[in-house]
Amino acid sequence: MVQIITDSSSLYTKEEGQKLGICAIPLCVSIGGKNFRDLEIPVEEFIADIDAGNIPFSSQPPLGDVVEAYETYRGKEMINISMADGLSGTYQTAVSARDMADNQKDITVINSRTLCGPHRYLVECAAAMAREDKTRGEILAMLEEKMRHTKSYLIPQDFDYLRRGGRLSSTAAFVGSVLNLKPVLTPNKECSRLDKFGIGRTMKGAVKAVFRQMKKDQVGKEDILYIAHGNVPEDALAIEAMAKEEFPGIDIRIHLLSHVFITQGGPGCVALQHIRR
Repeated sequence: MVQIITDSSSLYTKEEGQKLGICAIPLCVSIGGKNFRDLEIPVEEFIADIDAGNIPFSSQPPLGDVVEAYETYRGKEMINISMADGLSGTYQTAVSARDMADNQKDITVINSRTLCGPHRYLVECAAAMAREDKTRGEILAMLEEKMRHTKSYLIPQDFDYLRRGGRLSSTAAFVGSVLNLKPVLTPNKECSRLDKFGIGRTMKGAVKAVFRQMKKDQVGKEDILYIAHGNVPEDALAIEAMAKEEFPGIDIRIHLLSHVFITQGGPGCVALQHIRR
């Protein structure tokens, strides 16, 4: 059976992954002198540290952890479905670890060109096919097809997090904060950087702009809509209600963002993502 490996961009903890036969390697987070792994501590505790004035930082999984995972499954074919290259060094770490392995011919590293909800779905589909004893080639063909039919939108609440992460200029962050705007960002085609999609005066207005684009892209019952949020469940539920009106019958899945993505987008950020089933 092909072994599926991934990282915590899929929003899977190590323990949750193990239940599905997935190896989920967490990214690293630090704040206020504390170092821990993504999804390891309660998000509420993490945000309390941010509210206390501490600035969080994140980084890819240690190279040794990925090497160890490849060694653990020696003798099996492996597919490592990594978060988007360019938005993190995680993909490059996965490739470097493969190149160090003497069983590298058995290891395929996939740049998913996405993150969070769609990343999670890709991992789930791959794991399901692996349990059905599908070949590595069959699983890879499925992943490539689904990766062509997904888009993501980020609505941050605090421009400073994007500025610190190099995803927004200081001037744009200052202007946006002063005017109290709701920017909408979307990854470029390769998902190597975030580009401006639009700006709303309110969260509702920003979401409506995303929904208009989704309708142009003919998103509907054949798709899954992920609403991932930075500990603002009330916003997520309000968006879910809007989505049910605009896209009757669509499968909506709500997830809490991990510490790494809150580090990048800030507390209160919301991601809207869709992927074809």
